[in-house]
Amino acid sequence: MFNPVRALAVCALALASLGANTALADEPILIKFSHVVADGTPKGQGALMFKQLVEERLAGKVKVEVYPNSSLYGDANELESLRNDEVQLLAPSLAKFEQYTKQLQVFDLPFLFDDIEAVNRFQKRSKGRQLLRSMEDHNIVGLAYWHNGMKQLSATRALHTPGDANGLSFRIQPSAVLEAQFGQVGANTQKLPFAEVFKALQSGQVQGAENPWSNIYSQKLHEVQPFISETNHGVLDYMLVSNSRFWYSIPHQIRVELEAIIDEVTYAVNKQAEAANQTDRQRILDSGRSQLITLSGEEREAWRNAMRPVWQQFESVIGSDVIKAAQTVNRKQRN
Repeated sequence: MFNPVRALAVCALALASLGANTALADEPILIKFSHVVADGTPKGQGALMFKQLVEERLAGKVKVEVYPNSSLYGDANELESLRNDEVQLLAPSLAKFEQYTKQLQVFDLPFLFDDIEAVNRFQKRSKGRQLLRSMEDHNIVGLAYWHNGMKQLSATRALHTPGDANGLSFRIQPSAVLEAQFGQVGANTQKLPFAEVFKALQSGQVQGAENPWSNIYSQKLHEVQPFISETNHGVLDYMLVSNSRFWYSIPHQIRVELEAIIDEVTYAVNKQAEAANQTDRQRILDSGRSQLITLSGEEREAWRNAMRPVWQQFESVIGSDVIKAAQTVNRKQRN
């Protein structure tokens, strides 16, 4: 028997449900972008530029929240948080991905790239592009490479030759390659979050570190490191990554627009990184707080030869094809 009261109630519930679903569908996609450095660094500026461009071009469709300086997640738990979709964008240094893929360890190999242009060429070639997709089995998708810069060695003593590092303890990121690199010159290592580096150097817990100029200046490491050797022995780059399931769930057209924004931001970040490193290098020299050690050709070659065995040690893990692809683009630079 037809019950008009009951029919009205059912209709009301249906309309309420439809309204709730419509409201949910109208909510903008939230992207939380967490990172561990200051806003003024190239990565920090890149995150803010991404937020600005998204809000200009995808207003009402996508909302971006940026959390700098480990204010949301730190080095220790950011990748697990990404995999759990508690944060949707990160830009960790390439050394942080060791547990998800060994191939990215190629970027930690010492003296593999002569300069940032060689790094650029490798990342744009097919092998470098393939590495962006090397962690999808772990629910991590790479979207772009962001430069920070070539690394310099800072310490409490002047480092001219490999023997000068003997017995010192260096802060490193969690990377077996970096641990082996310092082992080749008789140095010890401690794996510490980036946010703890200044205090560790200040207290003497560690006596040295490796960083690009912009990191050294932005974190005031030159104030507690009396010597910096301009080695350019390695590269500190980031990979902009997202949760795979989240990223591919974004409607196609919106995702295409986000990828175009990422390409634009990546170009700006990489250009700014090089400029920032040159500017901050001069600021450090002008401060008078740290002495610059300029290596002679013979001294640089001694460092290269001392650390070169690390390549052979990790060749089977990284893949000889990956290392050879990197060597090829670097060789072209030298020629």
